[in-house]
Amino acid sequence: MGDAPRQHTILVTGAAGPAGRALGVQFARRSETGRPRVVGADLAPAPMPGYDVVEAAPAAADPAYDAGTLDLLRRHRPRLVVPTVSDELPRLAVLVAAAGLGRSVVLSAPGPTAVAADKLLTMWALERRGVSVPRHLPADALGSAAEALAWGDGPVVVKPRVARGGRGVHVVEYPADPAWAGVDGSWVVQAFAPGTEYSPQVYRSPTDGRCTVVVLEKTGRKEGRVGNATTVERLDPGEADDVAKLAARTAEALDLVGPLDMDVRRLADGTPVVLEVNSRFGAVSADAPELLDAVLDEWSGPA
Repeated sequence: MGDAPRQHTILVTGAAGPAGRALGVQFARRSETGRPRVVGADLAPAPMPGYDVVEAAPAAADPAYDAGTLDLLRRHRPRLVVPTVSDELPRLAVLVAAAGLGRSVVLSAPGPTAVAADKLLTMWALERRGVSVPRHLPADALGSAAEALAWGDGPVVVKPRVARGGRGVHVVEYPADPAWAGVDGSWVVQAFAPGTEYSPQVYRSPTDGRCTVVVLEKTGRKEGRVGNATTVERLDPGEADDVAKLAARTAEALDLVGPLDMDVRRLADGTPVVLEVNSRFGAVSADAPELLDAVLDEWSGPA
């Protein structure tokens, strides 16, 4: 009898975070027959559904990050690495290029990854390419909450330029809002878009650049009117087609590939605008399993 085929390994960073948990759900749904071994890495490792093991890993800002990441790769020899932690993406993109890991890591090139990691750079890059975004400014361009409200002709959203998902996002609605005291040049201000909010899940092929878009409508949010989705509704193909087209244009304009998680909202006149882009799987990717299917079909490292 010949040897059984060697089970290949997939390494997922941020396994205990929202995006990592969503991937774990999808791996757990898959048949045991031919199922890869799935290894998770996280700052706070704990057993997670869908993962064979979850190991400790340094934070992206830790000087030990590079050596720790390379050690994980050496020990597990994964065929595929799927990063889900926003903080690590720009650094990992450079590490991947330097180490010659290429298509074994599901990540865009360093330049596009760095732009997507900064919410103000994302706004500037999309606006320059004619993609619809809300009015925006670096926060230190406005001297007070009152000035920001006058500039926005109503409520404005403030958020850190570099942050995970919806962390730190706040709607400023009155001049004495105490949250403004913590806002500086490391934040971005956007005019508040009051309409329906969506979380388009996008996969852009690294081979031919084609986009697959699944539009999810946010029906619940962690912070009320803003923030990460707590519940979503998957829309049928053709519904909110303008949102799907905008999401595809966004991926192309930023030259991002692989799985992408976006926030899109409608202005008062119904025009959809891009609020931010995450160049990775998001917390609601289990509602768009096409993205993981596409990654497993198209991305490959050494067997």
